[in-house]
Amino acid sequence: MKARLPKEYQPKSQSELLKQAQQMQQNITTLQQELDEREYTANVGGELVQATVNGKHELKKLTISPELIEDAKEDPEMLEDLIITAVNTAVKQATETSDAEMEKITGGLNIPGLM
Repeated sequence: MKARLPKEYQPKSQSELLKQAQQMQQNITTLQQELDEREYTANVGGELVQATVNGKHELKKLTISPELIEDAKEDPEMLEDLIITAVNTAVKQATETSDAEMEKITGGLNIPGLM
């Protein structure tokens, strides 16, 4: 038994299907470039640590409050944990945003080679 798409989603010809696929690829490429340039910021520890990453998950900025640096002399593990949490939270924001935006274009399809 074959699965069938509603008529409005069925391409009329192979060339139309190819055009739709090319348009989707172009939309994905454009969106990926836009997402790569966006920045995502996470604040943790009552805004004592702030991490900013871009859409490529590269750490662009890390801000640590002077008070926290002073306190970290006695408890460096606390500072390490806050930094890790801030960076991971910002990366998670970038990933979730990218996934949601891509799903809008692909309709949830995971097509190898397109993304």
